Amino acid sequence: MRSRMPPQAYIDEAWFERERALLFKPLWQFIGLKVMLEKHNAFITRTLFGIPVVVQNFQGELRAFENLCPHRQNPIQVQPHGVRPLFCGYHGWSFDREGATRIPHEDALYRFAAEERACIHLRRFALEVVGNLVFVCLAETPLPIKQQFGAAMLASLTASSLAYDSEVIMTTYEGKFNWKLAYENLRDGHHPRYLHARSLYQAVKFEASISEDGVAGLHRLQQDGIPDRNRALGLMRSFSGGGRDAPMESPPNEPYHAHVNRYRDQDWYYNWLAFPNLHIASANGGHAFIVEHHIPVSAGRTDLVVYYLTAKKKQPYAASAAVLHAHMMGTDVVMREDVDVMEQIQRTLHGGARSPHLGDYEYINASLELWYLDLMEGKFAL
Repeated sequence: MRSRMPPQAYIDEAWFERERALLFKPLWQFIGLKVMLEKHNAFITRTLFGIPVVVQNFQGELRAFENLCPHRQNPIQVQPHGVRPLFCGYHGWSFDREGATRIPHEDALYRFAAEERACIHLRRFALEVVGNLVFVCLAETPLPIKQQFGAAMLASLTASSLAYDSEVIMTTYEGKFNWKLAYENLRDGHHPRYLHARSLYQAVKFEASISEDGVAGLHRLQQDGIPDRNRALGLMRSFSGGGRDAPMESPPNEPYHAHVNRYRDQDWYYNWLAFPNLHIASANGGHAFIVEHHIPVSAGRTDLVVYYLTAKKKQPYAASAAVLHAHMMGTDVVMREDVDVMEQIQRTLHGGARSPHLGDYEYINASLELWYLDLMEGKFAL
């Protein structure tokens, strides 16, 4: 089937700005791991679609704010994560759990009028915790998170992420490609036998297949379109899912496995994809995980913030840091194979490129394209 996606959807900055307003701002976005926010005053910072965000622990409660001091717009928390009060180091302004401001020497130096003083506080964003996963929404009136992901997906994310250990290492790939290429790649079960033939495919024989029900649903969508917002939201929920993906060639066997409480007890590759910006995988049957946070920066750049962690330790063991480092280095091979091919596609795309031809096994990506283009054309709003 011929895709309707124009090349401008991947390379045009004006198109990307419309995505920010129509797609990303209304939806819940993964922002970080709860296991990194367990202590009082622990924080993480991210820039989501041009907006700096800080998530801060206030005596066990997580709150999300715009990470800009209302005095001179200095970032309040400068590091990507740490443990520190919500305090601006430029002029000493500090902020409480409500975003209210304490201003040193306020009467002597600032002398704000009462109406202005009432407006000085941090902009707060909606926040939801799903197991060990933290999501924020930048919209003034957030969509209920269950409407975005569905109850079954939220339950699966909760159960799997509660298996995470608290020891984490992370890295960032600055990918020179459009975020949609990453999503299309993750939904493509046919590419591993070729792109990852010498790496991941040696351990997991992924098999792409055609769902006749899925293809029939795509044909109905092509004929009937999306009649209303409720149907649009229902279709969007089908873009997220996960759990067991493919059986492993042989049972995983690493010395550290004896030290962790494995997620379930099946020798499968586990895979979760939460639209639009979260991918989680366990390539060794639930003994360890990678959590990929896809952050669109521009039409041609996507940052991949990747967390590496094992299942919860039964007790501390001396080699745990080395295990995480080895996990990161092994995964890096597969990550770079994916990043390289996506960057190749991005480099060669141009405004006059013809639309791609999709196979029936790609019915989910094809359905997503139709949904996405209707959203971008204003046929429904989130």
